[in-house]
Amino acid sequence: MTALANLQAPSLDDFEALAQDAYARLPEEFRALCEGVVIRVEDFPDDETMREMGCETPFDLLGLFRGIGLAQGGAMMQTGQFPNMVWLYRRPILDYWAEHEETLGHIVTHVLVHEIGHHFGLSDEDMEAIEAAAG
Repeated sequence: MTALANLQAPSLDDFEALAQDAYARLPEEFRALCEGVVIRVEDFPDDETMREMGCETPFDLLGLFRGIGLAQGGAMMQTGQFPNMVWLYRRPILDYWAEHEETLGHIVTHVLVHEIGHHFGLSDEDMEAIEAAAG
């Protein structure tokens, strides 16, 4: 129990490493389709995102995909277009983790797969299969 007394909450850098590890464990064919998707980690969504998503508190959103997904013709970037991006929000994810009996790595993988799944227009069942393959 004394080992727990010295633990600190994972930093933004720690979350970045968790996200990169989760991404590396995704099936190769899925990752190949993700070329150009940028993964960002922030503590919370910004005010504009909170308004757009109808969030009551900054803890309402665990992650977000922004861009033009493949399902909407986003396979080719247009001049001046920002890259497709996935945001993972550290503090809401930590809050969720504290209230559920899942590992932090599992939650990060789940949010990452769910948000990238929007990029492809995947069903919940497809995303669950990809998440299971990431183990």
